[in-house]
Amino acid sequence: MNAPDTPASAPSTPAAAPLGYAGDVSPRQAWDWVSAGAAVLVDVRTDAEREWVGFVPGAIGLAWKQWPGMAMNPGFDEGLRAAAGEGGGKRLVLLCRSGVRSVAAARRATELGLQAYNILEGFEGDPDADRHRGTLGGWRLQGLPWKQN
Repeated sequence: MNAPDTPASAPSTPAAAPLGYAGDVSPRQAWDWVSAGAAVLVDVRTDAEREWVGFVPGAIGLAWKQWPGMAMNPGFDEGLRAAAGEGGGKRLVLLCRSGVRSVAAARRATELGLQAYNILEGFEGDPDADRHRGTLGGWRLQGLPWKQN
């Protein structure tokens, strides 16, 4: 699916995702959109993950599920609507640890009438052969902006 209003610096065609949301984008493409003001970055990881593992400066932290217990965040819908702005017109790019929770969150955003993309690979990427994250893709490995407390 082509993304409307794609900045010239970003690829024009994110991977199509006929699974109930606008599509999948690479971390680099998401950052290009955010940097150009063409999207809002929403980090759907838990507060604990953002605090302990790292976060993207300027991203909206809005947990899909909250630790401990991984209960659904009852304020998620309201938070997404606020992130998308008045009328829900802003494109959302959703980030989680590895690109799994952000798919579920993108589907929910779409149900709410919002345009949402999943960021492939997530913040940390998939686990490697030793079950360590951060070596096989992800926002951090690609050298995109992030901080750690």
